[in-house]
Amino acid sequence: MASVLIVDDDKTVVCALEILLKQAGHRFQSLQSPEKALALVKQVAFDVALLDMNYSADTTGGEEGLALIQKFQYFNPDMSIVVMTGWSSVELAVKSLQAGANDFIEKPWDNQRLLSIVKNQALLCKKDKQQAALRSENSLLQAELNHNSPRDFATNSKAMQKLLRDLNKIAKSDVSVFITGENGTGKSALAQHIHHLSNRNLGKFVSVNAGAISESLFESEMFGHIRGAFTDAKENRIGRLELADQGTLFIDEIGNLALPLQAKLLRALEEKQFEKVGSSITLNTDARIVCATNADIHRLIARGEFRQDLLYRLNSIELHLPPLRERREDILDLAKQFLQSYCAQHGKTPLVITEEARQALLNYAWPGNIRELQHVIERSVILCSGSKVEQSDLALGSQQQATPAQNTQPLLNGQTQATLEDIERQVIEQRILLNGGNMSKAARSLGLSRSAFYRRLEKLAIK
Repeated sequence: MASVLIVDDDKTVVCALEILLKQAGHRFQSLQSPEKALALVKQVAFDVALLDMNYSADTTGGEEGLALIQKFQYFNPDMSIVVMTGWSSVELAVKSLQAGANDFIEKPWDNQRLLSIVKNQALLCKKDKQQAALRSENSLLQAELNHNSPRDFATNSKAMQKLLRDLNKIAKSDVSVFITGENGTGKSALAQHIHHLSNRNLGKFVSVNAGAISESLFESEMFGHIRGAFTDAKENRIGRLELADQGTLFIDEIGNLALPLQAKLLRALEEKQFEKVGSSITLNTDARIVCATNADIHRLIARGEFRQDLLYRLNSIELHLPPLRERREDILDLAKQFLQSYCAQHGKTPLVITEEARQALLNYAWPGNIRELQHVIERSVILCSGSKVEQSDLALGSQQQATPAQNTQPLLNGQTQATLEDIERQVIEQRILLNGGNMSKAARSLGLSRSAFYRRLEKLAIK
């Protein structure tokens, strides 16, 4: 069944087309004015337009129809256009096809041929949309899809076992899920695990990092844009919400989203509708939303930096992913998984971890959580010269991170009247020193994104 727009100033023609399309089960809307038709195309997405070439201002030349084809193409490039005229000529047919029409039919028409054209053009329209989505997916999402490869969530940790038991119940529903936890704890992998367990697992898992996209580009990334919407918009682009239709949209670092963008996202999630940048056509989406943050979202709300109504929309279910230091039972199993993976990736013969190296892994504080463990194991695979990963291959000492015992040392020389800001300032300053002034490492060690880290530096007046 196709959605068809009929544009013809002859009431008899319009009536005949409406009866024919209704009998064939198609949805349709008819207008006699080119101006009204153009206004409608700006608002509604049709599969096929049946377009007369001649109107009152131009009864034979087809110039009005040719101009309308080009305008239709600009505002709704995915719509198939079939032109109709009672003044048939090869020249006009060629001109209409050059202007962007997909097919041409004479009046009076053969009913079966017209229905066949409508059916074929509707199928082509849907195919073009799928191909456009695939092209955009390849360019927009390949990095995320590679990063979010499925991971085994077998665990020995009691905290994780409870979380996974709850997850099996949650995943089958369509409720939105809000994941909290430090950087590197595996929030993205958990979001994809939810998708694979859900009834939407045949759809796409699409992710967007709200903390890594500038405010000026967020709308284009989330909602898409049409050609000419802004200076660099040289072609139409599909957005993440549209790509995630019937699947799952994962929004990472949601706490870093600017307030004006939060309002636009809230509207799209509440109404399940949005417009591409530069377009007034409203599109629908049915995507399950999973969000994640390492920030204290309730503190952000108290400071007026995050909308409470948006949180209500996002956190139907809230899951907290514990840091690696609270699930030490999993450290060696995770290390073994990463070791096998990186040996295969780097063409190394299978390696084993010595007892001294295993003990070092267990004693380390892992401020960077699973992500840091992953990097440490990859580095050890590359540096290892024998058949075993030694403690020296892990190079944990060079990381200058605090051990669990060091983490318990009192701050501010035991002062009991220090404010929260005083404590936070000293922690950040110490971590910058421990990382030799490397702000990226300092941010990661604190479980913060770069943008969140620099906001704290500015707030606390840390040079």
